[in-house]
Amino acid sequence: MVIISIIGIACILVLLYMYKEGHENNIRSHEVKATGDSETINLFFISDTHARKINEAMIDSIDQKIQAVLIGGDFVDRRTSEETVLHNIRTLKKLGPTYFIWGNNDIEFGEQKLRQLLADHHIRIIENVTVKLESKNDVSVSAVSYRPGEQNIQRAIEQCEEKNTVFIAHNPELFGKVHKQFQPLLSIGAHLHGGQIRLGKFGLQPHGYFKKIKNRYELVSNGYGTTLVPLRLCAKPESHLITIKFEQGELE
Repeated sequence: MVIISIIGIACILVLLYMYKEGHENNIRSHEVKATGDSETINLFFISDTHARKINEAMIDSIDQKIQAVLIGGDFVDRRTSEETVLHNIRTLKKLGPTYFIWGNNDIEFGEQKLRQLLADHHIRIIENVTVKLESKNDVSVSAVSYRPGEQNIQRAIEQCEEKNTVFIAHNPELFGKVHKQFQPLLSIGAHLHGGQIRLGKFGLQPHGYFKKIKNRYELVSNGYGTTLVPLRLCAKPESHLITIKFEQGELE
């Protein structure tokens, strides 16, 4: 009986810890170096909010000027209330111009309803197209829908220059297909939640990462919210502050 009680208490403590970890507010900072006219571009990326309210104090802690807020898909799902969506929209828009990329769960909220809410709040959907930001170096953001197909991938990248393009696909499994023909400065994905619940290095999906590969960079986010259960373990929730530094001359 004592052993059963100890096991029960241990399980409750682990669940409480997983709930706490699942509701952390983490901003990861990343630096991307590029050649061009001297300039600094700050991007804020958040994905997989699902039904979670974005913490306003976390957003208010960002004191850099943000050139673009990028919502990387699964902003909503069938559980998300309209009140939560509006809260998250208003919270993110405080940072600057905001853009939306489709994820696999977003249509559960109602595609037309979501499109209208985004339009009402002047959030532009990047859907198999390229958007140019205000930048001396003509920085572009290109993004594809969740299952874009070859034709839509071509549409998304046909007007881009590799050296100054941020490419976003909610599902990073598309990276391989894109990188065979196009090497953007930075590729960003999400969708996998870092496995959400892991046992150390082991999980159903790979952990998120940021890495440099030759002269380009990749970022795959663990995401901010949760799906199925509001728990995380060894895959902390995260959002991202990305600083792109353009400098003249050759990169090291």
